[in-house]
Amino acid sequence: MEMGPFMTGNGMAGAALSGYASHVLYKPTHTIYLCTCPRRNRTSMSENPPRTNPSKLAGKVAIVTGGASGIGEATARLFADHRARAVIIADINKTLGEQVAESIGAQAQFVHCDVTHEDQVRDLVNTTLRAQGTLDIMFSNAGIVSPLEQTVLGLDLSFLDQLFAVNVRGMAACVKHAAQAMVDRGVRGSIVCTGSVASMCGGVKRTDYHMSKHAVLGLVRSASVQLGPKGIRVNCVSPYALASGLTRRALGMDAADDVEKVYGPHMLLKEKPLKASHVADAVLFLASDDSELITGHNLVVDGGFLIRSTA
Repeated sequence: MEMGPFMTGNGMAGAALSGYASHVLYKPTHTIYLCTCPRRNRTSMSENPPRTNPSKLAGKVAIVTGGASGIGEATARLFADHRARAVIIADINKTLGEQVAESIGAQAQFVHCDVTHEDQVRDLVNTTLRAQGTLDIMFSNAGIVSPLEQTVLGLDLSFLDQLFAVNVRGMAACVKHAAQAMVDRGVRGSIVCTGSVASMCGGVKRTDYHMSKHAVLGLVRSASVQLGPKGIRVNCVSPYALASGLTRRALGMDAADDVEKVYGPHMLLKEKPLKASHVADAVLFLASDDSELITGHNLVVDGGFLIRSTA
């Protein structure tokens, strides 16, 4: 997603961490740790993604915000692979969003949406309802990171406001309007939000990003309590740093290997680097009936980074 002078996309969830291994503040009791394991590669838009024959989401209608790249793109493709009836790709980047939707095929539709504007989020949900008649899954994934160090003593509050407008206010708007659509139609739906390992630790910089991702957990936990009696599940997926193009640009690194050399050694599982497809697998689990009795949880996809840092 793009905003002002800086852009992250999905893949920046862990990239705001620096010098953090000894800064974990707490380990929530409602956290599931998902460790990455060797798996087949799932390709991006620039390649031809293999079409498999699963059907975990058969007949479902899903919205993916921040769906034009990174985790959002990987998840949209996986939802389509699992026979979702419709995958609505919402993003501020019209060109990339349309390309991703077109490459997926008839199941996918692109809707331009800036989540900092609640009316655009409302329109996104209403457009989906008019076209598909229902909404089963909301993956609220759009997010950004400040390009500044943002230490407490040097905190630029104007950048903090811009970051919170996307990461907190935008996330809340997506949860609010998706939940209302589900409640109105009696849909026992699933809402998944993108957090970060930064949701559970402190850091030596990018204080605003850590603050925003802690807020995501508060939103998920409160929403799960309030919406659970209505049959709506609300969960969070929290990745470690991904070597996406947006992450590399934000960190000033030229190659994926550069990112992996910095972050890889902090993972317990070192067989392969963390990819967007690993996170997409976690989102699919939370979106599907495989997790039908799971709500209010934070599913961490970090190759063992957090458990290593607290050992």
